[in-house]
Amino acid sequence: MTWADAIIAVTAGLLISIVTTPVGVSGAVFLLPVQLSVLDVPNPAVTPTNLLFNVVSGPGALLRYRRRGSLASPLTRLLLLGTLPGVAAGAVLRVFAVPGPGVFRIIVAVLLLPLGVWLCLREPPPPPERPVTGRPPQRGIVALALGVGMVGGVYGIGGGSILGPILVGRGLPVAVVAPAALASTFVTSVAGAAAFAVLGWAGPGDIAPDWGIGLLCGVGGLVGGYVGAHLQPRLPERGLRLVLGGLAVAVAVLYAGQVALGR
Repeated sequence: MTWADAIIAVTAGLLISIVTTPVGVSGAVFLLPVQLSVLDVPNPAVTPTNLLFNVVSGPGALLRYRRRGSLASPLTRLLLLGTLPGVAAGAVLRVFAVPGPGVFRIIVAVLLLPLGVWLCLREPPPPPERPVTGRPPQRGIVALALGVGMVGGVYGIGGGSILGPILVGRGLPVAVVAPAALASTFVTSVAGAAAFAVLGWAGPGDIAPDWGIGLLCGVGGLVGGYVGAHLQPRLPERGLRLVLGGLAVAVAVLYAGQVALGR
């Protein structure tokens, strides 16, 4: 790895995290084009490298949200309640026959594309005259987190890019969803990274992460995540929804493109 590669890795992690952290998305999925096309990370190693990025970069944003008191919310506890057993179940399923990554990417693209467009086009709701009711039921949130956790255990993704748009689309404020989704992403990434470490040690083939790229991107993301979490209260809800909707559309297009190209 050259000095130029190191600078690109840190800068990419920094800038992407500044944009994605305020809406509860780690940004690892948007590092894929940089890692594959610019930094020449081989395709099998991209997934554990992204998980390593999430593990290193996550504490920056979480520390900022914790200091502001928004991390210890009921939503965070509900997501973790579903995510933890979900990751364990996903790791078990990883050993047996599961649908290939192409099927998963198609499902995510079909889900996120219309949801992202809707979030971008939706008119901002008027300020409520009384406390908002009609939030998703607790069982529904736990079930969603369980499903995302299982996906994280099987396919090695954080899941914030899936949780965030769905919860915001159901009416929850971005300021409440973002820290909870990032906490869930961090937990699933730690478990996923550990699973890949075991698979890389005990299984055939080389699926170890690119440690240099992952750590450097993570260092940039650590700083960028802290800055992004600091900026979130200063950003309007409408702007945050537009960013989240745009990221959902981008993830859907990226996954659809990967399926079309056979990656």
